[in-house]
Amino acid sequence: MWPSGNRNLITDVTGIRVGNASDTTVKTGVTAVLCESPATAAVQVLGGAPGTRETDLLEPHNAVETVDALILSGGSAFGLDAASGAQAALVEIGRGFDVGGHRIPIVPAAILFDMINGGEKNWGRFPPYRELGYKALKAASADFEIGTHGAGTGALTANLKGGLGSASSVMEAGNATVGALVAVNPLGATTVGTSRHFWAAPFEQNGEFGGIGVASPFPDDASCVRLKHRETDGPAIANTTIGVIATDATLTKAECKRLAIAAHDGFARAIWPCHTPHDGDLVFALATGRRKLSEDPDSFIQLCAAAASTMARAIARGVYAAISADGDIMPTWSQKH
Repeated sequence: MWPSGNRNLITDVTGIRVGNASDTTVKTGVTAVLCESPATAAVQVLGGAPGTRETDLLEPHNAVETVDALILSGGSAFGLDAASGAQAALVEIGRGFDVGGHRIPIVPAAILFDMINGGEKNWGRFPPYRELGYKALKAASADFEIGTHGAGTGALTANLKGGLGSASSVMEAGNATVGALVAVNPLGATTVGTSRHFWAAPFEQNGEFGGIGVASPFPDDASCVRLKHRETDGPAIANTTIGVIATDATLTKAECKRLAIAAHDGFARAIWPCHTPHDGDLVFALATGRRKLSEDPDSFIQLCAAAASTMARAIARGVYAAISADGDIMPTWSQKH
């Protein structure tokens, strides 16, 4: 197992900064990932109900190679406004794709559904997401909060509050660093049956989500499918886990695509069930190109394996770090266990 970086956050990847902005009355928020310089990017969508902006341009056969930032937002389709706010903040600092002398910031975005979580959604004529996107981008730094912050502010799982999670892994001999960031809001559960044990437990580093280990023996209800709408009486579409996997390695756009695919294995290791027709599960991949991968032909395979394990850890950390708030309709992990 690879050790975590100094912060155990995606910002252990050189060239990545993260900012959060939240509205606790609405119970929602935005998380912005700022690339200090344009980064090679790709995306993989495996959920059946995605909500996205500018993801087509990330396909390997399309022209734009790099992005300036990424947005993860609550708010369902309303949350796509957050990318416009982040663009405004990027324009202020002179960032963007040069088209005939005009700077166009490239900011792909993904959203999750957090409309049925006890928050006040009567926000008036315009939803708050453009302003939250601006604030989140402006707040981007090496240190940021996980749990009930940013895009994880109003997130829920099948049986617990969700949250914003992050983790990092440093490959052998300093070959590369991998970092994951994820807003955990799935239809399914991150814990095993009715136990307190996380599905991601085999990958845990240094007690980062409680240190209670793997469920042993597995509870009788471990394989039971628990779904969020049965707990909240909300519709089955009220879900989605969205994440970012990043590395400081130099990768092509096609290799970034493969890294995003591998990171979805982390979803499968940490959430049961995932990638359902009613989740919009998505992973963005970023490569900042600060380090060259080893010429060992297995090095990219190792990188992809680290992407999966790091994402699984980030998912569990997001749920573990959630905190209670007035009006919550689900308990936090610490309240229940």
